[in-house]
Amino acid sequence: MISRDDAFELLKNNTPEENLIHHALESEAVLKALAEKLGKNQDKWALTGLLHDLDYSKTCNVPENHGLVSAKILEEHLPQDSIKAIRAHNSELNGVKPDTDLDFALRCGETVTGLIHANALIRPEGMKGMTPKSLKKKMKAKAFAASVNRDIINECEHIGLDLGEFFTISIAAIEKIAPEVGLE
Repeated sequence: MISRDDAFELLKNNTPEENLIHHALESEAVLKALAEKLGKNQDKWALTGLLHDLDYSKTCNVPENHGLVSAKILEEHLPQDSIKAIRAHNSELNGVKPDTDLDFALRCGETVTGLIHANALIRPEGMKGMTPKSLKKKMKAKAFAASVNRDIINECEHIGLDLGEFFTISIAAIEKIAPEVGLE
């Protein structure tokens, strides 16, 4: 398995957009926290989160290839279950269905980062004091962070977490890295 340092270099070399680097770091943090909660391999889950959008800059105009190109690039660097999860995180467009804890964790974990990030940007205190209750309200406001797929966030139930617990874990994970991702 690729080292965290090498994975981050690979990410930077393939991802020129700072916002996508931030999303990758947030996804890494959430996936690591979910792995800890579920008793899974934290390093593997974190790297899967960090590298899941490695191909985004190359596939943004051909979205049905998103996840598939990353999987090819990463075949030598990550275990097969991580590769499968990276493919399945874009199931709606590439047809690779999620069916494992890692698949569902990546899907809901990377998606919730958009809701949390957008919420932090409109709050004067950023991440400080953000609550699951406030995120639940944002989930209901369809115009808020409209591109965030609420159905995918609700897939947290597939990994045995209710929405409140999932939000608690995700908020805490991103709060730890808030300065790195512009959410102080």
